[in-house]
Amino acid sequence: MPSSLHESAWPALPYDSWRDSRATLHMFTQVVGKIRLSRSPAEPEWQHVPLYITTSGLTTGPMPDGNRSFALSFDLLRHRLHVATSDGDSASLGLVDRSVARFYGDVLGILAHMGVSVTINPHPQEIPDPVPFPDDDRAAYDPVWVPRFHRVLTSVDQVLQRFRAPFRGKHTRVQFFWGSFDVAYVRFTGRPASPEPGAGVIRRPAEDAEQYCWGFWPGDHRLPEPAFYSYVFPPPEGIEGTDAAPGAWDPAMGEFILPYETIRRAPAPDDALIDFLEHTYEGAVRFSGWNRGT
Repeated sequence: MPSSLHESAWPALPYDSWRDSRATLHMFTQVVGKIRLSRSPAEPEWQHVPLYITTSGLTTGPMPDGNRSFALSFDLLRHRLHVATSDGDSASLGLVDRSVARFYGDVLGILAHMGVSVTINPHPQEIPDPVPFPDDDRAAYDPVWVPRFHRVLTSVDQVLQRFRAPFRGKHTRVQFFWGSFDVAYVRFTGRPASPEPGAGVIRRPAEDAEQYCWGFWPGDHRLPEPAFYSYVFPPPEGIEGTDAAPGAWDPAMGEFILPYETIRRAPAPDDALIDFLEHTYEGAVRFSGWNRGT
């Protein structure tokens, strides 16, 4: 089991140690994320769907509901979901020992009681062998490992905010995508792009512009360890030759990968991660012919 939450800004987060808890939390975020998707005005590249990292968890931010707004926020330190409206209504529910099916029903029930009408697709996205929310009896939320995950999200967010701050071109906020369960930040050239042949309903809007993306995910079935990643779209010839130290090109993933353990054990983790971000961005500029000022 992990030791003190405050032992490090970059605590150990071995995938196998909290795999089941991660899967349960992933489905919790999908329920909440789908509510944001259903009630937010559509934006390019799915900018209306992610959640955002807060001091205690993740939030939708305010969403419209007629003349008022409402928001759903995870408190991953106290293990609750809070629901609030701009006219003063509020409610919360616990996350420990709550199944995905019960979470789904209770969240929609709270919103209905507040007069917020929401209909969402109950099928999870971007995972193998999805189980519809009403049929998912998983309840493996671990109150020890989840705060540790949030501690990592906080550190990642701080470094990406530092990297993001001076950029003058079109770019995104630091975002948490509940479909792929990762943190991402994207810069754009301002030029359109064509999605790859066979791109599905999710990738088509996401690949309609030239972009470079950096992010972090805690591991999944493809790479069962936490890692940072970066990629350019469309991928230019020769991009794999970029010096991405302290990361490297991963041919199987088709992306630059930097294991989380490498950053966690570095003498100056924040600076090492900035090096990875800067090196891979320079590769995008060089091999894609981008203007360095954007």
